[in-house]
Amino acid sequence: TTTTVERPGEIGLVLSAAVALGLLVSMIAPTDAQAVQYGMIVLLASLFLLSGFDKLVGFDGTAGYIASRGLPMPTVVAALTILLELGGGLLLVIGWMTRPLGLAFAGFTLLAALLFHAYWSVPEAARMSQYLSFWKNVSISGGMLLLAAFGPGRFSLDAGRAG
Repeated sequence: TTTTVERPGEIGLVLSAAVALGLLVSMIAPTDAQAVQYGMIVLLASLFLLSGFDKLVGFDGTAGYIASRGLPMPTVVAALTILLELGGGLLLVIGWMTRPLGLAFAGFTLLAALLFHAYWSVPEAARMSQYLSFWKNVSISGGMLLLAAFGPGRFSLDAGRAG
């Protein structure tokens, strides 16, 4: 069975505001590449913030799902995943340690694609969903590799440390 986790209203509102901020920054300053870049970082980070929060409030289900895939120490893997998704997501938004986080998220997301979305090994009825999830993860990894290569831009704590 699948457990659906309801987000408390305040968390959903804050995360929706983060997505709106990313879109707004991109629309207000479409000719300012650095502003658009920051908007896209917020959008990428929001995926991990939402996912990390869902895993946190549904911790037992998350650990159980990890165990069902045959991974060792599912509770530890779940905790580390939440730490990366929530902590790393917040760090991306403020722009601190952006390049190493881009690499970490790229590797994490590719690994998740291979371990949890192996569309080639699932029954036909589940294949399309897993196929889409696999390639979504590959695409997100590409965005994270771009972030690792080009950095966060001027709207970041990293930019302040470099200058």
